[in-house]
Amino acid sequence: DIDSDVDAKTVEEAGAKTIQLHTGGMCHLDAAMTRQGLDALGTDGLDLVVLENIGNLICTADYDTGAAKNAMILSVPEGDDKPLKYPHMFEIVDVLLVNKIDAMSFFDFDMKKLEERVKALNPNITVLPVSAKTGEGINAWAAWLEQAVSEWKKKS
Repeated sequence: DIDSDVDAKTVEEAGAKTIQLHTGGMCHLDAAMTRQGLDALGTDGLDLVVLENIGNLICTADYDTGAAKNAMILSVPEGDDKPLKYPHMFEIVDVLLVNKIDAMSFFDFDMKKLEERVKALNPNITVLPVSAKTGEGINAWAAWLEQAVSEWKKKS
């Protein structure tokens, strides 16, 4: 966050160890901030660290956070046209979580059209429809993470 710990507290209350990084007004995290956070967190015994960057689809795409994999969350209310407006972000992510699918009937959102647009920019991207509210699709997201961790361990 630029200057709060609201998200960190929410994640911590759910049982995960957290470190809050403040960007000091910058619109993104970078690899040095990630290193600082990892040092403060302590990574011994951890298989997975999730780094949440600031929710900006422009400048976050242009800075290397040092992450092994990049995920993006797009919510249904944002629209299926985001890949047309912010193509670079969709080009660099490994997995796209399309959240709030439980609300899709309330919005003019075409999942097939979104997937076509995203795959045109990034043929290797995985698109996972999810609902944080209902839990739908979360098992697929967990399986994707487990596979990514397994592949990372094989490389190390």
